[in-house]
Amino acid sequence: MPPPPIVPSQSLTNVRYEIRGPLARRAAELEKSGYDIVKLNIGNPGNFGFRAPESMRRAIIENLDQADAYGPQKGIFPAREAVVMQLQSRGVMDVTADEVFIGNGVSELISSCLRALLNDGDEVLIPSPDYPLWTAATTLAGGLARHYPCPRELGYQPDVAALAALIGPKTRAIVVINPNNPTGAVYPRATLEAIARIAEEHGLVVFSDEIYDQILYDGATYIPMATVCHGTLVGTFGGLSKVYRACGYRVGWVSFSGETEHARDYLLALDLLAGLRLCSNVPGQWAVQTALGGHQSIWDLTKPGGRLYETRKAVVDGVAASRYFDVVAPQGAIYAWLRVKPEALPGFDDKRFALDLLERKHVLVTPGHGFNVPYADHFRITLLPEAGQMRQVFGKMEELLDEYARGTRRGTRG
Repeated sequence: MPPPPIVPSQSLTNVRYEIRGPLARRAAELEKSGYDIVKLNIGNPGNFGFRAPESMRRAIIENLDQADAYGPQKGIFPAREAVVMQLQSRGVMDVTADEVFIGNGVSELISSCLRALLNDGDEVLIPSPDYPLWTAATTLAGGLARHYPCPRELGYQPDVAALAALIGPKTRAIVVINPNNPTGAVYPRATLEAIARIAEEHGLVVFSDEIYDQILYDGATYIPMATVCHGTLVGTFGGLSKVYRACGYRVGWVSFSGETEHARDYLLALDLLAGLRLCSNVPGQWAVQTALGGHQSIWDLTKPGGRLYETRKAVVDGVAASRYFDVVAPQGAIYAWLRVKPEALPGFDDKRFALDLLERKHVLVTPGHGFNVPYADHFRITLLPEAGQMRQVFGKMEELLDEYARGTRRGTRG
């Protein structure tokens, strides 16, 4: 008689991460069958030929003899001090190395920061669309994600009035993602200041996910939340994965600024969690000082003629030539948030389209519903392929939508 089934924890009931979900598993099956899949579902630069700067690899190699032992639970001092120096260069002067935590990527730090803050039923205000790890980590910590809208009509900027209206007695924090994943929106100073004043008025923690801080296009300006929010605690997240194309190093950081005196117990709780996991990846930490202090090669990729810029242009041009798509051109990050125009294809269903695109055209995208939105006409793609390959992808997507328009209707609801 077989043993009874092993039932997963109920804490996972409402947790999802579609970026690496069922579609990604199906893509892996197709690859095993011999198909080449264009993976536009995840921002993984190394899969598209990007390399971390050589100087970062040398820094790791030259310090390997110092990486055998566990490191300090907050991270090695040279890495934390490099984060402080970068913050100071941006006008954030009230941070020391003691307020910096290094983690195994920003993902681990997001989970730790929420776990240290939330009790069951506490609420966190998270943008919609969101980077879904924020919602998942809130849920796993026993909290409730309350999504504030960032509507297309506002260029996917936060609706600040709607955000304020969601605040209740159990609200503990506001999440800001700037530059934004998945939309590529870059928030102006006035928007950040308005959110900061709301957080200060209600005593809320601000978690500002700024992992794409230097990936900007067409003169867009990145403004650190920590420069406009001083009367409450601000946690600013950054890392090596995107700007420095070093996802596999698993090195991220969170720095705390603003009003920190009333948050000492919270920071001690984070230190406890850091100690429980012993330390983060030590070899990768030795690349931080070199990365932040050296030539910022990302600027060569985002300027006209640079690879990311030209692929972004291919996306914008592909949308302009399409019967079906529209897009608010991304001003930052490495994604485009594409919409299928309802007048061109009524009843479009993002999930069915993504599945058909994978099965029939061997292109993997992430349907919009995975980003906690109330609509079904968007999906996210990365800007990581070469421009020529992106133009080919647009041709395949247009072919599929043409089939829908001719009456197959497989991409529509009902």
